Amino acid sequence: MPPDTARPPLLLTLAWRNLWRHPRRTLVMLFALVLGIWSMIVMAALIRGSMEEQIRKEILNLTGHVQIHAPGYRDDPAVEHRFAVTPALAEALRTKAAVAASARVRVPAVISSERESAGVVLVGIDPPGERGLSFISKAVTDGAYLSTPDDPGLLLGRKLAEQLETGLGRRVVLMSQDAGNQIADRGFRVVGIFDAEPQAMETGYVFIGLGVAQQMLKIGQDVSEVAVMTPDRKGLEGIVASLRAAAPGEDVAPWTELQPLLVLMERLHNVVLLIWFAVVFTAMAFGLVNTLLMAVFERMREFGLFQALGMPPRFILGQVLVESLILLGIALALGNLTSWISVTGLKGGIDLSMFAQGLELVGMSPVMYPALAAGDVAAANIIVIVLGVLASLYPAWRASRYVPVEAITRT
Repeated sequence: MPPDTARPPLLLTLAWRNLWRHPRRTLVMLFALVLGIWSMIVMAALIRGSMEEQIRKEILNLTGHVQIHAPGYRDDPAVEHRFAVTPALAEALRTKAAVAASARVRVPAVISSERESAGVVLVGIDPPGERGLSFISKAVTDGAYLSTPDDPGLLLGRKLAEQLETGLGRRVVLMSQDAGNQIADRGFRVVGIFDAEPQAMETGYVFIGLGVAQQMLKIGQDVSEVAVMTPDRKGLEGIVASLRAAAPGEDVAPWTELQPLLVLMERLHNVVLLIWFAVVFTAMAFGLVNTLLMAVFERMREFGLFQALGMPPRFILGQVLVESLILLGIALALGNLTSWISVTGLKGGIDLSMFAQGLELVGMSPVMYPALAAGDVAAANIIVIVLGVLASLYPAWRASRYVPVEAITRT
């Protein structure tokens, strides 16, 4: 074969035919590659979905995307660390890209029934303002949600109600410290029981109207915090800068500062994904290299004959690499397709409620929803194609290094 005829189309034809000389071996290798790619993408979708669900729940559990506090409140959430919502801040909250925003009073308190008492966080809310901002507006399963900031009722978590041996329609007493450092107490009727995840939300928080809380604590129109929800939890720099300009002297922080452990967990999940990709690819690479080496050894005399006829070693190297690329290309197409079908089929979630108590300890939801991220799919594809070609270099190099006479005469 003259050297000038060994052009890429010819290499492609030869590589394709060589792959199907032993169809069973090629199909087994393809199955292994597709299985590896499928496991990389589906596992990434499950881990990503679990992490996104944790972040979503934490944001809805009174965090929001951005919070505004008085300086010192995050270290000591006491009544003296409060601030007033100025007209400039109120205007900024109305005009900036906020889906929902609401002020709250949030201080430590003690709740007592006729039988038991417990330490809780008293949260005074503007009931209409919490819709779309936190979980509480949709969490009341018995009784009714608060109607206005001056609603005299109280919302109690189901688990806390069991601990206090009280229930819907019963009276409880809340005690805290007011602005004058005096004990402030007031009786409330339980008008709603809410369910929440994690269960600590049910035992740790009670909700009353914002106006009632301000009156009880004698703080006028001051508040403890303003929570803001935006259309996207990413790219908050603009709105944070705007709110800092509207509320100079106050502590304006995005959720990434308020929940550093959650950010750390998200980064840890990314590292786990990369390790998983590396482990799966290493297993696939051994299979790919073994298959190509076996094919090269079987065609030793053929490669020797090609070189004796004048084919440069680089074309032989190219032929083996093209075989590898064809194999990887087919595997990627099938792997991506089966992954997409699997993730679409699991869109309704995987019910792990039988492990609910254990999952709650690590902050995971009993229902796992996969989330297919374009970045994860791209990373899996790039890793497979780049490292796959690198893994194929050794068999290709071996094929191109044969001495023609030795290769032809070898039996």
